[in-house]
Amino acid sequence: MNRGLLLRFENLVQLHGACWQLRALSSRKVCGAQWKPVQLSAHPVGSLLLHPQLWPKHRLISAALSQCRHLATKEETKKKRRKIPLTRGEVEIKQKMTVEELAQAMGKDIDHVYEALLYTDINLDSVEPDSVLHEDHIKMIVQKSGMKYKSAKLKEEKGRKNTDAVKRQVVNYPAVLTPRPPVVTILGHVDHGKTTLLDSLRKTQVASMEAGGITQHIGAFTVHMPSGEKITFLDTPGHAAFSAMRARGTNVTDIVILVVAAEDGVMQQTIESIQHARNAGVPLILAINKCDKPEADPERVKKELLAHDVVCEEFGGDVQAVNISALKGENLMVLAEATVALAEMLELKADATGLVEGTIIESRKDKGKGPLTTAIIQRGTLRKGCVLVAGKTWAKVRFLFDENGKAVDAASPGIPVEIMGWKESPSAGDEILEVESEQRAQEVVAWRTYVEQQEKMMKDLEVIEAKQKEHRLEYEKQQQKLAHLTWRQRKAVLYKASKHLMFSRPKERTEMDENTLSLIVKGDVDGSVEAILNILDSYDCEDECKLDIVYFGMGDISENDISLAEAFNGVIFGFSVKANESIKKLADKKGIKIKLHNIIYKLIEDLKDELNSRLPPTVVETTVGEASVLDTFSVTVGKNRIPVAGCRVHKGLLDRKMKFKLIRNRDVIWKGCLSSLKHHKDDVQVIKTGMDCGLSLDKNLEFSIGDEIICYEEKEVQQTTSWDPGF
Repeated sequence: MNRGLLLRFENLVQLHGACWQLRALSSRKVCGAQWKPVQLSAHPVGSLLLHPQLWPKHRLISAALSQCRHLATKEETKKKRRKIPLTRGEVEIKQKMTVEELAQAMGKDIDHVYEALLYTDINLDSVEPDSVLHEDHIKMIVQKSGMKYKSAKLKEEKGRKNTDAVKRQVVNYPAVLTPRPPVVTILGHVDHGKTTLLDSLRKTQVASMEAGGITQHIGAFTVHMPSGEKITFLDTPGHAAFSAMRARGTNVTDIVILVVAAEDGVMQQTIESIQHARNAGVPLILAINKCDKPEADPERVKKELLAHDVVCEEFGGDVQAVNISALKGENLMVLAEATVALAEMLELKADATGLVEGTIIESRKDKGKGPLTTAIIQRGTLRKGCVLVAGKTWAKVRFLFDENGKAVDAASPGIPVEIMGWKESPSAGDEILEVESEQRAQEVVAWRTYVEQQEKMMKDLEVIEAKQKEHRLEYEKQQQKLAHLTWRQRKAVLYKASKHLMFSRPKERTEMDENTLSLIVKGDVDGSVEAILNILDSYDCEDECKLDIVYFGMGDISENDISLAEAFNGVIFGFSVKANESIKKLADKKGIKIKLHNIIYKLIEDLKDELNSRLPPTVVETTVGEASVLDTFSVTVGKNRIPVAGCRVHKGLLDRKMKFKLIRNRDVIWKGCLSSLKHHKDDVQVIKTGMDCGLSLDKNLEFSIGDEIICYEEKEVQQTTSWDPGF
């Protein structure tokens, strides 16, 4: 019995060893063991078992451990791979998430979100990676992706501290208030003599320097009177395009001199100038110019102005009227004295101490000096070294210049001055405020930029919500049409209808529409660019040719402008700017058009010609002859029966080479060519007025007595744009 137990125990030990050998079999190449079959016992259990020869104990342990490590690593990798898809994970969502943010939160790519959007009412043409999604659509996309959503905890946004600069409080202490020169704006219709009047007052040749004799932007000058008084004049353009400049001039002025030509009377810009002065609450002085001409009628001008509530003193009003001749210099001193007298009545005073306040009249770029601005100082005294803020830019004043380009040390209230030292060009009409330091100026600019961004964001959200509402209404209408289908059928139809949109997203579209005119607009000063953009804003013919303003700015034409024009296949329009020879050669090499002008209405005419060239030609039909069908019959050619019309030409002629149309009861029922044209039995090319003929068409069509046969020719005619800029 003891021997039987020993045999069983031996068999168990052999079985255990065999199991270990089989486990280590896969590692034999690594371990390099030599294997051979051996007979361990007379019993069949272990007769065919393998036994390793020369198998060290440490190698067996390491092989087993390496195999365990290999299996463990494999299991961990599988677990990690299972975690990546997040098939049933929770996605933290929030309001106003973009497509890109949602894709990141879900651990998916953007295309996955686009595919999910096919099941919604959103128009994929308007969806970009940075487009904001509605909360309902966000939840639906998450659910379609097999995930759950949870709302993110709202973080309380701390209100950003307002660091804007503001005007000082108005101080009415007589001790700090000193008299200042009046700021006088000269307004009136184009070519009524405003610049010539100012030219005569300051004894210079401003008018001869202006292109076409028309003022293109505001000029600010100080005129010294013989009596010692100073008057600051602003000469604004009278052209229709410069309405914003005239409004800007009246906003900083004390007195308006309204110039009206004695022979023309009240014109369109005259009425507009009166309205600007009335809106600004500024008193008027009437200057009736060109009184030296034979056809001059000053009394008619005064009576015409009564219709616009401008009542002269002789009619019982409070408006002074002076008859002048700016060209000959007649009565100019009388006009100047009237201006000084009105200024004394207004008691114009200002505080010349403390921080500077003013208004930018005009801004421009100079190659050597950088951004320059013409400004009127309203409070304080401006000196070199002052730190100023205007709009979203700031300056440390490096130099000050008067209207003649002469450097000055300081500018007191009421004096126009040109300021050098701006980081960027501010916009005309911006308010100038002095601050304590450069750091403070940067804080103000940062705050104003932040406010502008917030306002833009709110406007963008309003537009997005309006578009989403529009698409939702369209989607509801579409759903009503498919109401008779089952849910699955309805989704399948919608998916098939919108699947192609996945392959034509806006981000992937690079081809420009051929019927688009891309513009790069450059001007000498900010006001000129503003006037041109205001005109372009009135463009309302997008169905004919799209107008795309790629870039606008101040300064001469540069290589950057050429690169932009090349990229967008655009045209460069320059107003009172230059393009040097190297720029012109570069533009010619790349086939870029540069159009330079000094007069605004010529620039607009050139722009209209460019728009016309982008329009496809239209085909115009010109009638050559007309004939009436008097009788109908048919002839047989082979096995075919061909209808023939007997006609008489009553206007023009019928030419077989040209095109014809058949009119019945005022409706055109056929257009094409004739297959035959005969006079009696002879084939002819032309039938003249009063002659009879027989004709057949290139189509088997029955004629009726009374039908009209019209012979016409087609000509391609270049279209012209229907856009009317207003002048």
